Amino acid sequence: MDKELHNLLKKVDTPTVSNAIEVAQGKRGYKNFTRGTMHCSDAKAGSIVGYARTASIAAAEAPLESSDIIRARRMNYYQHMSEGPKPSIAVVEDIDFPNCVGAYWGEVNTNVHKSFGISGALTNGVMRDLGDLPNGFPVIAGSIGPSHMFTHVKTIGEGANIFGMEVKEGALLHADQHGAIVIPDNVISDLYSAINTLLKTEKLILEPSKKGPMSFKEFEEAWSTFEKSRT
Repeated sequence: MDKELHNLLKKVDTPTVSNAIEVAQGKRGYKNFTRGTMHCSDAKAGSIVGYARTASIAAAEAPLESSDIIRARRMNYYQHMSEGPKPSIAVVEDIDFPNCVGAYWGEVNTNVHKSFGISGALTNGVMRDLGDLPNGFPVIAGSIGPSHMFTHVKTIGEGANIFGMEVKEGALLHADQHGAIVIPDNVISDLYSAINTLLKTEKLILEPSKKGPMSFKEFEEAWSTFEKSRT
């Protein structure tokens, strides 16, 4: 991903990227995005864009492995998150889903991950400490809760499933308050052009509709022009 594309992706929302992927593919129906309503720790922070650093956790029950094994895996997890291409997003699946109870993302973990240069976090699990999370590190989570319970790392770098979205290690993601989408490799080279084409096309209907009262005939003409230019 070049700098020009990265800067553009930071400026647009995830629905725009979803539509632009379809423009690049020349058809509707791209499916690898999150389903359901997610919670964003800072809706005003804008979009997060980056390559997935994946892991999974559990929290509902205490781990059966020894504390030494759990501690070593935790350190391996942090090393994994600190490495890899940037920009990056921490993508952590809670395997207790849909009954997630332990908040992995709170004041401590968000600040640690931000210090690694990670752009934000995406999880189907729980976040907390909403008033104390660092600026510039949005967390998009499945729920909000008070306790960390028995949170512990289960897997590292093996991919994740977040609200039905399959994420492979290293996949390029775009996420915001709407949820997240995986950007397929085969559209990355065309995505900058596709986004600009989409934005230009949408103006054909947005500009006349925002000017004020519009007759049906005026709408019909504008919509016809818009429809002919879209995917």
